[in-house]
Amino acid sequence: MPDLMHEPTQLYGRLRAGLDAFANELDGVEAGSVEALHRARVASRRLRELIPLLGLDRDVTRNLTHRLRKATKQLGTVRELDVEMLLIQEMAQESRYSGSALKRIGATSAEARAAARERLSANLRAAKLKGLARKLERVATDLNSDDAHSERSVGSCKRAWLPALEARLARRAGRVLVAIEAAGAVYVPGPVHGVRIAVKKLRYVAEFAAGSTRKRIAADIAVLKAAQDLLGRLHDFEMLLVRAREAQASVSPPDLAAWRDLGSVIHIVQDECRRLHAGYMHDRSDLRAIANRMGTRTREAQPIGRRTAS
Repeated sequence: MPDLMHEPTQLYGRLRAGLDAFANELDGVEAGSVEALHRARVASRRLRELIPLLGLDRDVTRNLTHRLRKATKQLGTVRELDVEMLLIQEMAQESRYSGSALKRIGATSAEARAAARERLSANLRAAKLKGLARKLERVATDLNSDDAHSERSVGSCKRAWLPALEARLARRAGRVLVAIEAAGAVYVPGPVHGVRIAVKKLRYVAEFAAGSTRKRIAADIAVLKAAQDLLGRLHDFEMLLVRAREAQASVSPPDLAAWRDLGSVIHIVQDECRRLHAGYMHDRSDLRAIANRMGTRTREAQPIGRRTAS
């Protein structure tokens, strides 16, 4: 059983850590740091899973979640292109890829990334991100306050924190099962990417549960992380495949050698996608078992009369 006396402290600590992880990267994002942008995006995703557990006013929760989702999406567009450029650099170290074809693909990717960074600077200015961080800071301060006149009370947190966490874990586990079913056994990029997103969200909530309810699910979290990494790698190659096809279609004037070189890269990347998908299929039963286990465990943990659909 969790120690209820320490729930508010745990909740504040998790919010504080997530907020710091987000806020500390904002200057780096503004300066164009690839790694700072990546870390800020990951932090925004984690905060999105945590905010609904805080027991805040519904409008406040909706507003914060919306702003975090917007930040995640806009940071994600640039992040995918950053990864694409890094993947091209990695592939350039392998002799099986045509160097001239990779240069063409890289030029197309660099142009898209420059445009994405320009849009990010215009639409998601550092001031907006820092304003969001300040709002989260006020929430964290209120959460840590014992003042009876604060917007929220520690007692309210104590009553709401664990049931909300259990319900969210069950919900995320259920979505993994739905995503796996929707993806099926035939390789189709969109549905398989849906599995990746569902697994990522389940992992983040499972990490909260592991620290807050003392559940021994570290091994399951490690499997989720490995699956997320594999599916992330698959998604990176899928995005590169789209870019390579764009580069091939834009070859002008007609250059048969360039077209063939790009076609060779496309075929190799397609084979890599199929190999990674086979790895996912090999691990799919483990993911199902983990999702079923987490969903069942959380439902059983909730007292009768308090089981809430989510």
